[in-house]
Amino acid sequence: MVLTRWIGAAGVYRDRRVASLFFFGFSSGLPLALTGATLAAWFTESGMSLTEIGLVGLIGIAYALKFLWSPLVDRLPIPFLCRILGRRRGWMLASQLAVVGALAALAVTDPASVGAWTVICAVAVAFASATQDIVIDAYRTEILEPEKLGAGAAMLVFGYRVAMVVSGGGALVIAGFAGWFWAYGVMALLMAVGIAATIANPEPEQPSSGVQDVPAGRNGGIQQALVWFHGAVVRPFAEFMTRPGWVAVLLFVALYKYGDALLGVMATPFYLYTGFSLAEIGVVTKGFGLAMTLAGTAIGGVLVARFGIIQALLIAGLLQAASNLVFVAQAMIGYSLPMLSVTISVENITGGMGTTAFVAYLSSLCNRAYTATQYALLSSMMAAARTFFASGGGWAAEQTGWIGYFMLTTLAAAPGLLLLWWMMRRYPETAAE
Repeated sequence: MVLTRWIGAAGVYRDRRVASLFFFGFSSGLPLALTGATLAAWFTESGMSLTEIGLVGLIGIAYALKFLWSPLVDRLPIPFLCRILGRRRGWMLASQLAVVGALAALAVTDPASVGAWTVICAVAVAFASATQDIVIDAYRTEILEPEKLGAGAAMLVFGYRVAMVVSGGGALVIAGFAGWFWAYGVMALLMAVGIAATIANPEPEQPSSGVQDVPAGRNGGIQQALVWFHGAVVRPFAEFMTRPGWVAVLLFVALYKYGDALLGVMATPFYLYTGFSLAEIGVVTKGFGLAMTLAGTAIGGVLVARFGIIQALLIAGLLQAASNLVFVAQAMIGYSLPMLSVTISVENITGGMGTTAFVAYLSSLCNRAYTATQYALLSSMMAAARTFFASGGGWAAEQTGWIGYFMLTTLAAAPGLLLLWWMMRRYPETAAE
């Protein structure tokens, strides 16, 4: 009976709309490592200190601030593109082309000589990528029924993780054999996957939110602008702030993945300092880890369908926090490919589970009339932990050593889990989702 229920829950992956999200996830995940872990490896080879590498994480500030321009993406059409493709797909294509151009520019820079240009181009990649994320997150939420959000999140994470393997491990392998120019140039070409998905898939129906209601009168232009601003900017945030416990929700969103953020920002430098080569990092931590990530992501989607979003968040959160302790063992053992395989297996399985449940949770919080703006607000809080809070990870690693640092990343997960437990008791109706 239990097996039958699990198989029935897994059948949601057969939906064509769910399956199509793999390709959008790939397009969304490809640029992230190129401005994060892969860029950190490039800078490590260029001779930068751990503190400087940690501060490079601030390049991803666009992911934390994307809620600022999300109302424009949500409501402002791009001439020609949105008329031909629709508002969502028009913005997707524009942002994807911008990512391609920024990656091509980044490929021809050299951080060892003029590092400022490398940083500027990386910031441009992050800004275009964050804009793409705004649209993709809204698109995913709008094309799926609430009961399929978990499967949709899992499929998006599938594509996202595959892309991060390609732009992380694949880029490192290419850089090891042909140099960083070819590594980033090939990644720019692979954005064609997302561009093709944007063109091939339909535009979702747009629910009415009242943003287009324009009063008549002599000052219609000014009034129209004010009405648009109220509907596109004020109303999405105001609606969210009417919900019980909205402050706690935002704080939880910022803290849930904090331990993973601290771990991720220094993982690649840790591998290099431990003695692993770029090729070994690419093959073992990315290539082998992909299967583990996909397994964890699938399990996370089934957990959401079987137990509900909140219970899945708690289970996955506890496991992903505990997985950081495996890095403590890796630091004690040092260079060991078999141990590295164990470390990556545990971390990727639990991380995939947690990410799937978390993305489903964020989607469930969005009012479909303001999907892009509200999801951007929520995901910006998550990115804040990865960008601002984790930017001091290099300094912390230098002060504590690798063993102490990974113990710290484990403890960093506790506030988010304690807040989730409190929310489940304080707002029991939420736990029924």
